[in-house]
Parts: sequence; structure tokens; C-alpha cells
Amino acid sequence: MRPRNAAATREAILASALEAFTRAGYDGVGVREIAEAAGVTAMLVNRYFGSKEGLFAEVVEAAMAERTVLTGDPATLAADLAASLVRRTAPEAARLDPFLLMLRSAPNPRAADILRAGIERHVEKHLTDLLPGREPTGPALALSVIAGFWVMRTLLGSTALAHADEAVVVAKLEKVFEVLLAE
Repeated sequence: MRPRNAAATREAILASALEAFTRAGYDGVGVREIAEAAGVTAMLVNRYFGSKEGLFAEVVEAAMAERTVLTGDPATLAADLAASLVRRTAPEAARLDPFLLMLRSAPNPRAADILRAGIERHVEKHLTDLLPGREPTGPALALSVIAGFWVMRTLLGSTALAHADEAVVVAKLEKVFEVLLAE
């Protein structure tokens, strides 16, 4: 098999797995289903990733490495976080696969361990690196607010959040993030 094909096959498996785990969670999908959607055999999936757990870990790595809400400017971080979160949870916004992946897979203890490590390694570390010397629970609390707001506005469709003036919501969230991420 040529390396170019191997890379394409690997990417097809990862894309299939991301879609499947995001839709059904870790416990709701098997390697055979992922393989079939990628146009390969389950044996090939295991050859590339070792196991379903290994495949899930690579999916989490890829999903968490991409920046969906966080920015890189510490001076405007609270405002940027608030505006981005409101924009990314608007009814017309594209779905946020990392959140769905987390929500639907977290009930499995091993998947939760993999998700926690991925979030800490990519998302929480990014926040901590942006804000050196600050209290270490601040980034984790900010991520908790992000996740809770996303669930309430997107999944549950909170009437108050769905119909609120977005500028007001952004302003209030900005204040929350300023407190959580303060020195």
C-alpha cells in the first residue's frame, strides 16, 4: 500500500469515527460500523489504531486540538470568549463536534478519562498558557461555564438564552469570564 493511500485511509477512518462518536457516543458505536462507513474492514481499523479505545483517543486529540471558541489574545480574552461563545451557539451556527463528542461519550468511564486528558492537554492548557501565574482553577471554571452555556442554549434550547438580546448575553458572559480568569 502506498503511503499516500495509507494516509487517506487513516483520515477516512478518523472522519468516520468522529462522526459516529459525535452522533452516538463511545458506547453507542462499534468498530465495525466505523469501518463500514470509512469503506474499510474492522481489522484494518484495529491495525491503524490498535483498538476502539485507541481510535477514540486519536479522535479526541484531533477534535480538541482545533480551536472552536478560544482565542489567543490575553488582553481581550474575556470579551472574545463571550462573543465567540454566543456566536457559536446561535441557532444558525454549525454544530460543535467536540462538545457533542464530550457530552455523548462522557458516561463511559474510560472515554471520560480520555476526554479529560484531551481537554486538559489542549483546551485548558491553552487557557493556562495565555494566563501565566493565574489561579489554576480559573481556566477549568471558564470551561465549565462554556460547556454549561452551550448545553443550555444549544441542546436544551433555553428560551431565555435563545431569545435574549445577544449583546446583553455577551456583556454578562464577559463579566463572568473576567472574574474567572482574573489574576
